[in-house]
Amino acid sequence: MRSTRMTRMAAVFHLVAAMLFVAAPFATPGFDGFEPAQFPVPVENPPVQPAGWAFAIWGLIYLWLLAGAGFGLFARHDSADWAAMRWPLIGSLVLGAAWLGVAQTAPVSATGLIWAMLALALWSLARTGEQDRLWQRSPVALYAGWLTAAACVGSGIVLAGYGLATPQTAALIFLALALALAVTVALALPRAPEYVAGVIWALAGVIAANLSPVNPAVLVLASAGILVLAGTTWLRRAP
Repeated sequence: MRSTRMTRMAAVFHLVAAMLFVAAPFATPGFDGFEPAQFPVPVENPPVQPAGWAFAIWGLIYLWLLAGAGFGLFARHDSADWAAMRWPLIGSLVLGAAWLGVAQTAPVSATGLIWAMLALALWSLARTGEQDRLWQRSPVALYAGWLTAAACVGSGIVLAGYGLATPQTAALIFLALALALAVTVALALPRAPEYVAGVIWALAGVIAANLSPVNPAVLVLASAGILVLAGTTWLRRAP
């Protein structure tokens, strides 16, 4: 009985956390990335950052996470298949609801926070079950994929913004890290292609941002990353 109550409570908290997460952008000023003035060494147009249009993926992520949480509460509140993934996702979404406010004033703290969001999202993704894949695993996978890129982008901007590396070096370091993380997750969780799609979308945004002026090193690394991730997903596709 206690286990059933906890499962149902988690389903409620899952929807509440998703609602808070989706509402966060309406409660904070518009955020288009860290401002150069937030750092000791201002960097205009850091090469690690995707083009602005790439951030539109958040609309899909917000809606899909919210829809999945609603479906989970009203149709699967007693499902053991859903139970294991809920608590880490709740933690990630609660941190995410606070993230925009932190990012306005404290980029270093915000970067640490997004790594915590990513860790919890990946934990949740690893615990997703086979039931209702479209509503359970898919939104978490896309969310975790974009967070993988976002955490590395934020870290690259912070590294350059504090003068610990040039913007170019920081971009190459953290794009390589994003690719390494993404390949590792893709190999470990081959049944979550939406995760790879989120990372590839971010890399496509990086390519677009580095076309003018042309940045050959970043373009080659990001393009190679897309090919490697696409190839990994194809080779590890579920039968």
